[in-house]
Amino acid sequence: MLAAATAFAVSLCAAAVLLKGFGARALDRPNERSLHERPVPRTGGIALAAGVGAALVFGAGELWLQMTLALALAVVSFIDDVAVLPVLARLAAHFAAAAALVWYVLSPMQPLELALLVLVVVWMTNLYNFMDGADGLAGGMALAGFSAYAFAAHLAGQVERAMICAAVAAAALAFLVFNFHPARLFLGDVGSIPLGFLSAALGITGWRDDAWPLWFPLLVFAPFVGDATLTLLKRLLRRERVWRAHREHYYQRLVRMGLGHRRTALIAYVLMALCAAAALVGRAQPPAVQATVFAGTTILLAAVAIWVDVKWARRPA
Repeated sequence: MLAAATAFAVSLCAAAVLLKGFGARALDRPNERSLHERPVPRTGGIALAAGVGAALVFGAGELWLQMTLALALAVVSFIDDVAVLPVLARLAAHFAAAAALVWYVLSPMQPLELALLVLVVVWMTNLYNFMDGADGLAGGMALAGFSAYAFAAHLAGQVERAMICAAVAAAALAFLVFNFHPARLFLGDVGSIPLGFLSAALGITGWRDDAWPLWFPLLVFAPFVGDATLTLLKRLLRRERVWRAHREHYYQRLVRMGLGHRRTALIAYVLMALCAAAALVGRAQPPAVQATVFAGTTILLAAVAIWVDVKWARRPA
């Protein structure tokens, strides 16, 4: 609790300082693919990192690699926020961090399995960034997702993992004070990239240490995983240039259909809470129950996606 309280307080203060200082030097300016209408500082991830970093004084020995790699990605992403880096340079950093993590914590393992897990970590790292496009969305996912991690780790008796995950969730809550609509501060790559990496890194190592089954992280972060993955597949089928910015994510469509940032975020929060609760309930159940929980939640999210697709197709031209 002390680590989480520290993370919250430090993040809250750091965000307030950013708004009055450096944040004004790195602005996210609206364009044809944006959902916001005025320039907003995009360095809020610094505040989140400061809070989590402050909480590390309470102990993170077993998780030193995950936190170190997340910090390295934050540095690279901060440079990208203030002076745009080439796509290949950013991806190289993501792959290097993912490969270092997977090799260190999971080897020896079959090379194909290691390669697949590296791709999963890189995808999670980037999808979080893709989903950080509406007020309150990425912060809410961090709050729900890492809170679920913290509770599951606590139930498994893994105190250090629970403490770190709780600190990330608390820092995200502090960030939401400034990011809920109308947002005064955005995460930026410096926040979204490390959060995506940690969602995968802590998820995989939690599975390795028997805190939860392998499907658990996927279900906890399913609202983001589902939206980003399904949107990518649809764009690939349409032969679009998937590396270009766009406004075709499901959450973007909800905003553009008139629900706005606030109601879209609240709908997303309900789905996040349901997915986290389902994952926690199914975590220690027999395999058949786990499969039922995972399948049932997936069907629910698919139904929501179909509803959005139908509404989008029927919108006035």
